[in-house]
Amino acid sequence: MNAHGIAHKFGDNIDTDVIIPARYLNIMDKKELATHAMEDIDPEFVKKIKPGDIIVARQNFGCGSSREHAPDVLKNNAISVIIASSFARIFYRNAINIGLPILECEKAANNIDDGDEIKVNFDIGIIKNITKNEEYKVEPFPNFIKKIIVEGDLLNAIKTEKF
Repeated sequence: MNAHGIAHKFGDNIDTDVIIPARYLNIMDKKELATHAMEDIDPEFVKKIKPGDIIVARQNFGCGSSREHAPDVLKNNAISVIIASSFARIFYRNAINIGLPILECEKAANNIDDGDEIKVNFDIGIIKNITKNEEYKVEPFPNFIKKIIVEGDLLNAIKTEKF
C-alpha cells in the first residue's frame, strides 16, 4: 500500500466543525457534502486538491464531535492519507473504520510544509518528503488495519473474512 500526493498543511486542534461545518450536515448526498470540506479554514481547499493528496496537521486533528462525516468528506475528496502529530481518538477510529489511512508522526507533521510532495509506504512505515529529500519513520499498519483500508471500510473487511 502506498500514497503519493501534495501536502495540504493545517495547524493544531482542527475540529470536526472545521473539517465539515455543521450547517451542511443535512446534505444527504456524500459527494455534494464533500464539496464543503475545510471551507471555513480554507475556502479553496476542494478546488485545489487532487486525488491522492495528503493532509498534514499538528496536534489533536479531528477533535470535537464524534460525527463520522468528518473523515468521510476527506475520503470522498480522495485524500490518500492524513498525517498528524496526534489525532482525537474517536476521529482516529472513525477514519480507520471507513478505510481512510491516518498516521501519527510528529517529526513529519513538524517538517512537512504546505505544497511538499509526499510519498508514503504503509507496508514498511516510511513517509518520504520528496521536496526536502527527508524520510520519517512510522509504525506500519498491523494486518487487520491494512485489510480494512484495502477492502474500503470495516464492513467490507468483515464481509470478506472467512470464519
